[in-house]
Amino acid sequence: MNNHAKKMIAPIVFMSLLVLYYLGFSVFCLFIPIPPLPKLLFGLVPLLLAGVGIYVLIERIKEIRSGEEDDLSKY
Repeated sequence: MNNHAKKMIAPIVFMSLLVLYYLGFSVFCLFIPIPPLPKLLFGLVPLLLAGVGIYVLIERIKEIRSGEEDDLSKY
């Protein structure tokens, strides 16, 4: 396993767990006996956060593959 693949394991595992949590929370919100509007908001916000998390993960993988994973050392 090359060095880039090793650096990608932690972000992928962490984001996978976080996305599963957000999806589970959204599904759980569908079964809460509250009016439809709050139910929609409580279910939609975690889905949006999951989408943002996936976007950030994709950007992080691009950084690791391009060799820019240590940006702080430039400053």
